[in-house]
Amino acid sequence: MRYAISVQYIGKNYSGSQIQMENGKEINLPTIQGELEKALRTLILSGRKAKSDTPAKYKNNRQVKAIFSGRTDKGVSALNQVVHFDTDETIVASKFLYSINEILPDDISVSDLRKVDDGFHAQKSAKRRYYRFEFINRRCKNAFDGDLMRVKFPINLERMQKSLNYLLGEHDFSSFKSSGTLNPSKICTIYEAKVSKAGDKVTIDIVGNRFLYNMVRTIVGTLLEIEGHNLEPEHMLDVLNSKDRSKAGMTVSPYGLTLMNVMY
Repeated sequence: MRYAISVQYIGKNYSGSQIQMENGKEINLPTIQGELEKALRTLILSGRKAKSDTPAKYKNNRQVKAIFSGRTDKGVSALNQVVHFDTDETIVASKFLYSINEILPDDISVSDLRKVDDGFHAQKSAKRRYYRFEFINRRCKNAFDGDLMRVKFPINLERMQKSLNYLLGEHDFSSFKSSGTLNPSKICTIYEAKVSKAGDKVTIDIVGNRFLYNMVRTIVGTLLEIEGHNLEPEHMLDVLNSKDRSKAGMTVSPYGLTLMNVMY
């Protein structure tokens, strides 16, 4: 049977969502996937060890693999990361949710579990992904800013929105793709891109069918470059059309970036 769960996490203490490999071997780094799979194994596998009706070979080699809707980088958080896993166990949602949240570290939690069709795939079935980036726009620091990035120069929301509007639709986003990634994918569709401000906190919400490695953080860096150097909003279009990563702004801090939702 296949189950899907909704996972929340604060990414500060983890080296990204996915277990990392090197030369075919797992790198010993803390990851969301690592913690989640360890908790799933504890719940699902330990209860079957003593069952005589399970073939010993099958029992001893069983694994629980957590498939994420997408990778998040080191420091990036999630409000609703969707993960699926397979098991032959019938799971009672209320008992499962209580038990797994008692096992998981305090900065990771599971809010929902549901049985899904065998054809459901957390990553491949996803239609849209919604990211939010938040930063503080204030000259002086505040003890309660936490890890959010602080931008000291004034920004203009209307100009920022005009810049974001150039990203709407289907485009080649090579300019906003990390130069270090080997993934050749570059075409994405952005359905929504909005900026808002409440007090000193600026929020940028972006919804797309998919995102390239570091894409959101580089878009934010380009927005701040436009504002910081008083460039015209059309500069965003020039960067997009150039398909050249060197034309875009810096890749900003991962703190403040949250995967808000995954839509199917």
